Amino acid sequence: MTFISAESLRDITWQALERAVTRLLMADGYEGVRLVGQTGDQGADILAHKYGKRHLVQVKNWKKPAGSDVVERTLQAVQTFSAAVPIIVSPSGFDGPARARQQSVAGSMRIPLQLWDSAELIRRSSLLADAPYCLRDPRPYQQEAIGALLEAYAHPSRKRALLVMATGLGKTFTAFESLRRIRAKQNVRVLVLAHTNPLVYQLEKAFWPMLRPSEETLVWNGMEKPPLAALQRAPLTFACIDTVSEFIRRGGDLPEYDVILIDECHHVGGSEYGRVLEHTRAGQEHGPFLMGLTATPWRPDGSSLEETFGPPVYSIDMVSGLKNGYLANVEYRVHTDNIKWEALRDLRVGQLTPRGINRTFFIEQWDDAVVRELARAWGEVSRPRAIVFCGTIDHALTMRDRINALGFCRAAAIVSSLGGRAVPGFLKNRILCDFDEGLVDCVCTVDIFNEGLDVPDVNLIVFQRVTHSRRIFVQQLGRGLRLSPDKDKVLVLDFVSDIRRIAADLELKDRLSGGEHDVIRDGRRISLPYNVEFRRADEADPDTETFMREWLDDVAAIQDAGDDAAVLKFPPSIRSGGL
Repeated sequence: MTFISAESLRDITWQALERAVTRLLMADGYEGVRLVGQTGDQGADILAHKYGKRHLVQVKNWKKPAGSDVVERTLQAVQTFSAAVPIIVSPSGFDGPARARQQSVAGSMRIPLQLWDSAELIRRSSLLADAPYCLRDPRPYQQEAIGALLEAYAHPSRKRALLVMATGLGKTFTAFESLRRIRAKQNVRVLVLAHTNPLVYQLEKAFWPMLRPSEETLVWNGMEKPPLAALQRAPLTFACIDTVSEFIRRGGDLPEYDVILIDECHHVGGSEYGRVLEHTRAGQEHGPFLMGLTATPWRPDGSSLEETFGPPVYSIDMVSGLKNGYLANVEYRVHTDNIKWEALRDLRVGQLTPRGINRTFFIEQWDDAVVRELARAWGEVSRPRAIVFCGTIDHALTMRDRINALGFCRAAAIVSSLGGRAVPGFLKNRILCDFDEGLVDCVCTVDIFNEGLDVPDVNLIVFQRVTHSRRIFVQQLGRGLRLSPDKDKVLVLDFVSDIRRIAADLELKDRLSGGEHDVIRDGRRISLPYNVEFRRADEADPDTETFMREWLDDVAAIQDAGDDAAVLKFPPSIRSGGL
């Protein structure tokens, strides 16, 4: 029996049905499968790509057959999402007018409308081989990490493990491959926890390729609340921490789990995670094995993740990934054209804080110069795909318009609201699909790509967002570091007006010292340079770099400093006019 069967369809919720169809499409060779159904979805529940065409899927979990009205809404959605092949899924079937309309649009409009009832779903599911459809060999460093996780799990007294892998290195795959190997030998039950609903769904989706079609998964969050019997039966449950914590707070008793995995575990520390860990005794004797995953182990409160998960059983950071060729080759340019050098003489000792420096030392608005530099850089990478990280929603919209005005690419903005109103989810999903398929070349946004989204083809990153968080900086930079076919490097243009970012850039350059790394391409070992360079007027600016090194002194301390921290000082030679 597969995850779609007559039994599973009998009492399935609409959310679970949409996810089951998503999984079926993925297993059947569709690419870029994206579940987009939500309030105001404009008639699209799933978008996917196959045979060079965009497919749009509308799912109806009704007790009665779907009618021609559903067909008409789906045809309208085809126009909204620029799709070519509409599919309507209705386990209860379709009435006569719907079937007649299918024949009509096929003849008069040449639209290949597909109607999938329960029999068609079961038929398509039964054709899947009962084996994982996308197993791949781990990379050498991933194999080392898998071995470390398996060793920790097998150790009689070790009940926890922390895996730290930079964005782009495959931490989710590494952890899930470890669980797959454990489950291949033992009948273990797993609870996967995350702090947001989108991440919960992404994790479930990431596990599907490693499962046989006969293995089911379950989602438990504020939108999907399966009965306790289903929770006790499910071998793999993906849940939102707030939902599980609230269940315990109300007196609920969790099923017994053998493994509890927490993704983005740098968020652990609040009362919700504390309540769940205390209730389950995860990581303790006689409790389930506790596994934590993170790409950025730094905590805002300065506490250590090792208090909860122990020392990392395996750790590889972004710089190690770059040096070993596990991440895309990076060319990082720190643009210093916005520095007002004449303002240095006006700074006083009381202003030598990050807040005081930033307000005095940098030009705040220079969007036109940024767009012109982006246009120059556009021809330096093959098949450019860019993300521009902006400071505000209005800034993202402005950058989109100015980029499009020059005409060198097609830009779109993904924002959460416009004019004080929330942006409909279907607009974001349409842009993401266009970006996946190359119909949009550049996305301007604020924080949408920080966690969870996989965009391996991105090879141009533009920083215009001031962030005081090293974790967010690394996450955003990591959006461009994933390896991808035909991607020879990622070009980073950093225009951020914050003294702490300059300190972070200096530290990155120091840690990448050595100049080049060896990688294997087409069976040959070749050396690729990586570089962090300060630039002014599109030329190298070593003088600014030298000055910043002397002035900032301890770059590691400064990049994590607060707005009013008194950590900056002028060296005597500069204070006396040496600049």
